[in-house]
Amino acid sequence: MDLNFNKNEDQNKLLLSDLRKRLAKVKHGGGSSKIEKQHAKGKMTARERIDYLLDPKSESIEIGAFAGEGMYNNHGGCPSGGVVVKIGYIAKKQCIVVANDATVKAGAWFPITAKKNLRAQEIAIENKLPIIYLVDSAGVYLPMQDEIFPDKEHFGRIFRNNAIMSSMGITQISAIMGSCVAGGAYLPIMSDEAIIVDKTASIFLAGSYLVKAAIGESIDNETLGGATTHCEISGVTDYKASDDKDALDKIKSIMDKIWDAENAGFNRIKAVKPKENPEDIFGILPSSRADQYDTYEIIKRLVDHSEFEEYKAGYGKTIITCYARIDGWAVGIVANQRKLVKTKKGEMQFGGVIYNDSADKATRFIANCNQKKIPLVFLQDVTGFMVGSKSEHSGIIKDGAKMVNAVSNSVVPKFTIITGNSYGAGNYAMCGKAYDPRLIVAWPSAELAVMSGNSAAKVLLQIETAALKKQGKKISEQQESELLSKIKQKYDEQVSPYYAAARLWTDAVINPLDTRKWISMGIEAANHAPIEKDFNLGVIQV
Repeated sequence: MDLNFNKNEDQNKLLLSDLRKRLAKVKHGGGSSKIEKQHAKGKMTARERIDYLLDPKSESIEIGAFAGEGMYNNHGGCPSGGVVVKIGYIAKKQCIVVANDATVKAGAWFPITAKKNLRAQEIAIENKLPIIYLVDSAGVYLPMQDEIFPDKEHFGRIFRNNAIMSSMGITQISAIMGSCVAGGAYLPIMSDEAIIVDKTASIFLAGSYLVKAAIGESIDNETLGGATTHCEISGVTDYKASDDKDALDKIKSIMDKIWDAENAGFNRIKAVKPKENPEDIFGILPSSRADQYDTYEIIKRLVDHSEFEEYKAGYGKTIITCYARIDGWAVGIVANQRKLVKTKKGEMQFGGVIYNDSADKATRFIANCNQKKIPLVFLQDVTGFMVGSKSEHSGIIKDGAKMVNAVSNSVVPKFTIITGNSYGAGNYAMCGKAYDPRLIVAWPSAELAVMSGNSAAKVLLQIETAALKKQGKKISEQQESELLSKIKQKYDEQVSPYYAAARLWTDAVINPLDTRKWISMGIEAANHAPIEKDFNLGVIQV
């Protein structure tokens, strides 16, 4: 191994160590004292409930672990958005589990909580996955009610989705394991079946204090909306559980008996591990986002037996298109080549930039994968489309539009892995969040922004200095340097993969060595939902 490899490896493993520390912190929820209070009430935490519910020693992936990070510091923070979401297996059936974390503001819903719940429901709807709700929430976080209550993508959309999923035949099971109040009470009752834990859980539109204030009636919460009331008097809930584990055991029993739905028939054979060592990824991926490297070497460490069949290998070389298998699943890979390449005409093309021929090739390949019903995997490390007179005169906008059209109209499941840069329109063409990937994750080395920190800082500096000059103010070289540093620091914070993950622009920041698991479980989920429409590009300029 050369010195550069070792330098890269050290840097990327430091990033991985940082990822693990951040995950450990958010998994602690609202902190030790809040966890102890939960246990003192005879209740498990959200993560303990999910761990008990999922099949022992089975694989799982967590959606939105960093949701809300750094976003609500003025309100005491909101680790993981106050809700834990995992895709895993119950009774050997793949499903998605959503558990309110009562250690975070009593499980109250912040704006990001609603967004994360909606993302979980979106995954269930797209993939026709059973969804389990473990309810323990004080309802809407009132100080921010204006940002969560009234809009289309706010709190009420949750119940609309309950109804839509019910009409689609998607299994929904709820366990009320703590508070369930006001509008939130509709979620479990719009599920197929609802379980309530005796003594520690309650469900009502208004609690005892509000009832007293509204109509003058004096009543305690247990009599108003406890397990006995709703299982024996109102009939609102279907099962009474003695404690958390009993409720979770009932869910396991129900899941054991649901039917196995038809599948989409995506091709899978016995999985084979990559022949090349996946650990080498840490040494191949450069420590600087500006440096070049060979993406073929990354692909070899992600695909079965390190083998792939390349499509149009000699054409449009700044995008690699190939067929391969990941954990046995057949996939089509669209990857940005980050190495400087030479065309047949002897011209040099920058790695990570999408040129006319690259966009043209990718469009055709995406169409082929749709024709063959092969899921698509996008490996993003892109700085954008090529600019300049030559590209403009060659119709780069037209060719880029064709690629965006193909990605937009693709009917096969798409999965996006952001390995490095994800800038500007390159993010869109390579299936960014706006283009409905079934799952989208970032490596710790990723950066998401309109442009790189250096480029953006220089542009913003020019605007800032021009404004100062208009005011008749002079700016020294030192002041200019300080201003540039200040602008870049702020911009660099925003390009961080954790900034994106906090806002759910990605589903997770992951260890690169877990990439195969995420893609495999994602395709398995997608396989629950047969493709119901044909691929049609619509109107494009050829």
